[in-house]
Amino acid sequence: MTDFTVRTSEQLPELLQAFRKQAGLTQAETALRLGVTQQTLSALERNAEKVSAGRLMRLLSILGVELVLRKGAQPASVPPDRADSSRPNW
Repeated sequence: MTDFTVRTSEQLPELLQAFRKQAGLTQAETALRLGVTQQTLSALERNAEKVSAGRLMRLLSILGVELVLRKGAQPASVPPDRADSSRPNW
C-alpha cells in the first residue's frame, strides 16, 4: 500500500485520474458506477476542489482508495491563543 500526502486541493485532479486508470476504469465506467454522466466525471476530475465531500468519498470507494486523516505538523498560521491546543476547534 502506498501513501499519498495531499496538502492542497490542486493535487487531487492528477491523483484521482491516476487512481481511476490504475483501477482499470474508463471515465464512462466510473461515471456509471458513480451515477453521473461521463462529462460530469470529467469535470470532477479537472475541478476536484469543488466536489462535495460525499461525492468524493463515493468516488474514492469506487476506485478502491481509502481516505486516512493523520495529524501532521503544526499548522502554518495558528493564532497564539490556540497554538497549544491538541483538540480540533469545532
